[in-house]
Amino acid sequence: MATSCPHISVALGEEASNSDVGKKFMSVISWNTYRSQPTRPAKRRKVSTFFSHMQCVDAKTGSLFCKECDDFVYDSSIESLHLSAMVSAQEKRTKYQSSKHPREAYKPWTPSAKELEALGNAEKIPCHGRRGLLNLGQTCYMNVVLQCFIHNPLLRNYFLSDKHNCKQCKVENCTCCEMDKLFTEIYSDDPVPYGPISFLATTWKASAEISGYAQQDAHEFFMANLNHIHSTSRGCTNVSCNCIIHSTFSGSLQSDVTCDRCGNVTTTIDPVLDISLELKGKAGEASSGDTLGACLRRHVHSEKLGREYSCAKCVKASPEATKRFSIQKLPPVLAFQFKVGLLFIQSTVSDDFIFTASNTQRFEHKTNDRSSARKIDTPIRFPASINMEPYTTHFLKEAGKENIGSLSSIPGRETMCEYDLFAVINHEGQINNGHYTNFARCKDEWYRFDDDKVTPSSLGACLNSNAYMCFYVKRHLDYKPNMTPTYVLTRETEALREKELEKEKAARMREVEDDLLSML
Repeated sequence: MATSCPHISVALGEEASNSDVGKKFMSVISWNTYRSQPTRPAKRRKVSTFFSHMQCVDAKTGSLFCKECDDFVYDSSIESLHLSAMVSAQEKRTKYQSSKHPREAYKPWTPSAKELEALGNAEKIPCHGRRGLLNLGQTCYMNVVLQCFIHNPLLRNYFLSDKHNCKQCKVENCTCCEMDKLFTEIYSDDPVPYGPISFLATTWKASAEISGYAQQDAHEFFMANLNHIHSTSRGCTNVSCNCIIHSTFSGSLQSDVTCDRCGNVTTTIDPVLDISLELKGKAGEASSGDTLGACLRRHVHSEKLGREYSCAKCVKASPEATKRFSIQKLPPVLAFQFKVGLLFIQSTVSDDFIFTASNTQRFEHKTNDRSSARKIDTPIRFPASINMEPYTTHFLKEAGKENIGSLSSIPGRETMCEYDLFAVINHEGQINNGHYTNFARCKDEWYRFDDDKVTPSSLGACLNSNAYMCFYVKRHLDYKPNMTPTYVLTRETEALREKELEKEKAARMREVEDDLLSML
């Protein structure tokens, strides 16, 4: 690709957005953004178009081809026009999952004079976030979860932007402080593998059930630390919490139970932080494999309840009732966990939001004795990107059908539901003597993490691995307009409280001085 093109520079002129070429370029990008709804058939998409006699553009990627140069060319002005046109088109078409308000307008960050001064004195560190973690004694389950936290773009941006400063926090055994220390170490210039000793000790103090040097389950550790980060976040609440954990992982599942006698539908909405999916295989049985899409289709497929259902409307016991799950709210980050049976145990941290899974996950238990567990070795195939729209409550309600495979003809919702894979946790061996590794994406490159060993890998190797947990991030994030994060509100409240305390202290000092003067 050519890095510069005099033909494009001449055509764009000084003001690229006002030139004919710039306007045509933006119209092509806007057209493709409007057309590329998640459920549009691929054959109706136009992948490239000519917008002048000498140039053409790929409508999907915005890549520009110059006939004079006979090559794809790069121009910073074209790159800015591409971003501006795409974001503007998305803002007009995208609405929120929970309301009909349009998306908040994008505002580019412009550093203030104070920020420029701080950045001018800052020292640049050549860090890449690819640092291995030492195994502290069968702690591979912790290392893979921490690597998935590290490469989670929302958690990374939160802790690297100093939203929680461990040097200013006064909470004892604070997991958020441990996360802040972890990101500081990983994104430093030290290439030596890091030992997260204090993180492990803090987790043991907060969760006695997973303490000790025995092999633990990665999913249990993942859910436990979501609880701990939530509870130690500034401004966390049990109702409508928008801490970093709920802003990242929080979604909701809707359960609809239909009475076969009168047709009454009883709806229950439960908040979740991950989605547990059942595999079709069983321990000890050969299986040709399973797919993430098939697991999701089974998850939202209607099924008959195998027990007598008491309807609240007809007040009669119906021998049969139909139950169906659907995703009522999609989170910014989807965490999928593959298991045999769906079983949740409510946590004591928050009765409204936090859920902890039992240790049955990808292992089959025929008794309560964990030593008798056997691993489910069903291969699972998962994609690099996934469209979650067919599994949402809104989509299934509009379709009015149970066969999800026949719903592709319905126009896509205005809310974007496309996700991209960024991390995978793998398990090798059996439950008592196995080993955890993981893949994670750093920008556009894939790496395999095996405790302290970090090796370059590929997307293909990741997709061919036997997944235990998969993490997807939403391609287009929705922001609630005019909503201030809880950490900002808490910081402002604490600042006001400190000013009030200073005023009270000054008033008491004046009273003491007046008393001393009166005594003299």
